[in-house]
Amino acid sequence: MNKRTFVCALLALALAGGPALAQEAPGTIYDAHVNLHDIASVQRGGRIFFNYCAGCHSLNYMRYERIAHDLGLSEKQVMTDFDFNGVKFGDHAISSMPAADAEKWFGKAPPDLSLEVRARGENWVFSYLKSFYLDPTRPVGWNNTVFPNASMPNPLWSLQGVQTAVFAPAKAGHDPQVEKLELSRPGLESPEQFDRTARDVTAFLTYVAEPNTYERDRLGLWVILYLVGFSLLAVFLKRDYWKDIH
Repeated sequence: MNKRTFVCALLALALAGGPALAQEAPGTIYDAHVNLHDIASVQRGGRIFFNYCAGCHSLNYMRYERIAHDLGLSEKQVMTDFDFNGVKFGDHAISSMPAADAEKWFGKAPPDLSLEVRARGENWVFSYLKSFYLDPTRPVGWNNTVFPNASMPNPLWSLQGVQTAVFAPAKAGHDPQVEKLELSRPGLESPEQFDRTARDVTAFLTYVAEPNTYERDRLGLWVILYLVGFSLLAVFLKRDYWKDIH
């Protein structure tokens, strides 16, 4: 799967023709508006991640079993929709791409994404997914306005479509700057649908970066109930102890 994804991404170099739709200013950091309590969004993001991203990127700190437990999925659902390496339910989510091949294709091995959101923030990840464009000068044929010279193709190009860069007039002594991105060939999703896709993937990676979120919320409810009960008990005890004094 990883090789097929890589080859398909390179084939997008030939798709620069077609109607052009102007996008917002390049390099913009958008608000992701991630809602981890929207479990359906996190589940969709997990499916997209494992179908389009996990061929290259690992989640070294996550097990399939833990994902199923936290996201309310059955073992069958997780192993059918998330596992493309033939691993066991209790195994870590490790990419099947050999490191040597990754360095050959991309110049360096793709990083583990377990803590990507904690390192860069959910808005950055969301914006990065939206900001790929074709760049024949790059070895992988793609570039990114949020993370210039990224050593990877756009894994979601078939959904988003193909964006090309329009450069501002070059100033003396400076490299040309990307003025805007244009959608030169639409993908399988409309821009609005792709925004939801990018948000879902970001939501999943936000959960992965802090997998105790749901357990903390569940525990927090019981802690609050305990404190309320203890406070009521304390009030009754105070009244009972002080009634004789008054």
